[in-house]
Amino acid sequence: MSGHSKWATIKHKKAKEDSKRGKVFTKIIREITVAAREGGGDVTRNARLRLIVEKAKAANMPSDNVARAIKKGTGELAGGAAYEPCVYEGYGPFGVAIMVEALSDNKNRTASDVRHQFTKFGGALAEAGAVAWMFERKGVVKATGPITEDELLEKMLDYNIDDVRLEDGMFTITCKMQDLDSVKKGAEHCGLKVETAELEWVAKAPIALEDQNKEEAVFKFLDALDDLDDVQNVFANVGD
Repeated sequence: MSGHSKWATIKHKKAKEDSKRGKVFTKIIREITVAAREGGGDVTRNARLRLIVEKAKAANMPSDNVARAIKKGTGELAGGAAYEPCVYEGYGPFGVAIMVEALSDNKNRTASDVRHQFTKFGGALAEAGAVAWMFERKGVVKATGPITEDELLEKMLDYNIDDVRLEDGMFTITCKMQDLDSVKKGAEHCGLKVETAELEWVAKAPIALEDQNKEEAVFKFLDALDDLDDVQNVFANVGD
């Protein structure tokens, strides 16, 4: 199984900081709108929407904002841009493989913004498929709680998980995409507090950078990508 990702930890902490500034609301609203448009506005029938709504609640987003985003997605409420999902692949500093997920109402603008950041930091965008083969699309649940790694692994065996890791007080549970909702519920049933439950691009074989300066350069680049308005998520094959 892939190793622990320092960028994933940094990104999780950064999301909390962004939530304080309200920036995370914009990205979640886009996710809700697209999920409702593609799968309907009923959270009991749309597992993807249910997970995003719970993410919104965890970020303390007002319920009115959530309801409006759902109605815009289903067409019950007029207004709002028509966001389309897009994925970019490329190589960052020192050959680090990057996957970028975006929701855009203008793909030309988004591609230009993403390309600019790659070029600025000495990287380059790549053709579709050039990088994706280094990653697997997985369900990833991050949670905390008063339990050991072995105890959690034993309790979660019935939930079709791939792996459980404990790093810096945070459990990371990986599973197949279709099992994400049930694994999240299983973690809650085990008494854990779920911090996030999302689909991610998980590196098959994370690489280790040789020194702190290289790590800082890569993380600065990833942070710049993550700060772009249209970018929802950034994943890299950087491990410990």
